[in-house]
Amino acid sequence: MEPRTRSFYVLSTFFALFILFLYGPTITIGILSFQGEGGGLTFPMRGVSLHWFYDLFEQQAVGDIWGSFRRSFALGLMVMVVTVVVSVMGGLAFRRKFPGSNILFYLIITSLVIPSILISLGVGLLFSQSGLNVHWSTSGFGSQLTWTLPFGLLIMFAVFNRFDTSYEEAARDLGATPWQTLRHVVLPIIAPSLIGVALFGFTLSYDEFARTLLTAGSYNTLPLEIYGMTTNVTSPVLYALGTLTTVFSLITIGTFLCIAMAMNRRRALKGSDSGKGV
Repeated sequence: MEPRTRSFYVLSTFFALFILFLYGPTITIGILSFQGEGGGLTFPMRGVSLHWFYDLFEQQAVGDIWGSFRRSFALGLMVMVVTVVVSVMGGLAFRRKFPGSNILFYLIITSLVIPSILISLGVGLLFSQSGLNVHWSTSGFGSQLTWTLPFGLLIMFAVFNRFDTSYEEAARDLGATPWQTLRHVVLPIIAPSLIGVALFGFTLSYDEFARTLLTAGSYNTLPLEIYGMTTNVTSPVLYALGTLTTVFSLITIGTFLCIAMAMNRRRALKGSDSGKGV
């Protein structure tokens, strides 16, 4: 066997093992969620049915599945909107050097290396000691922004580092105000990147556990609810919930990607039409 062929097989095997390690647990949970009515939490499966998916939509003896889902969904939307707006503003601000910009940059990304549980503890203590209500929509919202904003800002920094300023100069030469230039030139060009930032913001918030653990108050988000269910639920209904949340996440990602592709296609069509007009 030639060295090149041997290397190909070694790398292919390594990649296959990596994919199995990465997605194997999720696939296993998906398979076990289709257990029959008498099924348990482990193999071998006892029949195949949709019983546990139907059971999810019935009154649960423990937990508040759908209430926690609504809270996670609402919190994800809140975090997504703020992450997009602040990331764009931060990206625009950092296009030029200003006093303290380097220090501010390192302060922004520092929250990525601090253990998440310490962020959760610190934010929870700050709210409780200040007499503020520890709630998923206040302290939980703030702690999750310490996770999503650095990612959004780093993406915007990369986008604006590659941004061609000649488009803005052309708009100003035609008499556009700074606001008109931002609205009609800059934002349409970076719109696909904004979709990526929005996707990061929503998905990172939707499945965040550690930074919400001590800041959600008395109402759980979905990850906290699932964690609580692992201690008192002994039926595959927990697997069915995991399968549905995974499918929901994939649908969300697919939706964002389709929107970004549609924006790129629309921009490409506009560019070709303008070229033909010239």
